[in-house]
Amino acid sequence: MTSPIDVDLLIVGAGPTGLYGAYYAGFRELTTAVVDSLPEAGGQVTAMYPEKMIYDVAGFPAVRGRDLVRALVDQADQWKPTYLLGRRAHALSEEDGRFTVGLDGGVCVRARSVLITAGIGEFTPRPLPAGTGWLGRGMVHFVPALDAHRGQDVVVVGGGDSAFDWALALHAIAASVTVVHRRARFRAMPSTVRQVQGLGVRIVTDAEVVSFNGEQELRSVSIAVKGVDGEEELPAQAVVAALGFTADLGPIESWGLEVAHRSIPVDSTMRTGRDLVYAAGDVAAYPGKVKLIATGFGEAATAVNNIAVALDPAAHLFPGHSSGGE
Repeated sequence: MTSPIDVDLLIVGAGPTGLYGAYYAGFRELTTAVVDSLPEAGGQVTAMYPEKMIYDVAGFPAVRGRDLVRALVDQADQWKPTYLLGRRAHALSEEDGRFTVGLDGGVCVRARSVLITAGIGEFTPRPLPAGTGWLGRGMVHFVPALDAHRGQDVVVVGGGDSAFDWALALHAIAASVTVVHRRARFRAMPSTVRQVQGLGVRIVTDAEVVSFNGEQELRSVSIAVKGVDGEEELPAQAVVAALGFTADLGPIESWGLEVAHRSIPVDSTMRTGRDLVYAAGDVAAYPGKVKLIATGFGEAATAVNNIAVALDPAAHLFPGHSSGGE
């Protein structure tokens, strides 16, 4: 095992909330390490919708997912946090006023405090049964680069926000986009559904993909529509299986914290039931909580400022404005 990494604060989760927490920890002069099981910073934004436009971040009428992550990393990097990406956090122990968290690869972090910004935890896409064996051969769950599908016939399977977001984004560059959903009703925001319908994108409901056709490369898919005899073949060089995902908090659930419905209850300081362990972002729960990126930013700042005081009772809770001034 390598020598432990000693910091004031360990942030578990490198999504937008965790990255803003790393910035704010530096602003409060706390040494910080950020760990995430994913290989890149950005959490779900990077893994699931880097090309998606985000409309509810203050100060940005619209910002692309990857651009938001890049700006958050740049903002945090002025304080030089230690990033430990592609490493899963395992057991949490406490001794002599420090927490010890073991990571994949024999890395160990010792921290005076912990901020959990793990979002929904580790997520696994729900499978498309007909697509078994086709992942990476024409089928994807997420679209990290829209341009990869330029000029293709794309079939999007699903009826949620992600499915309609991909249909909306791909319409401008794909040869064709077809949405296939097993029900006649959608989980997606009605405004997004109306946008996609207004573009003339074909939407096939009460239907499911029953087979992929092709040899080395995907050529088409066959769909079955309820109440219609036979199958219909759709041209497809790409299928986006946007069927949602399952998620769990993994080892965090064994850290001696109260966990309910993949969330950790916190008080108004973002403190969990364990001293010097805080939570912010989608993983944190309290009455009236609204799960937005913007909410996570405020929670991260609240948590870090309270951590600063918990570590040094002589410190002020309010740090002053980052814009400076007297």
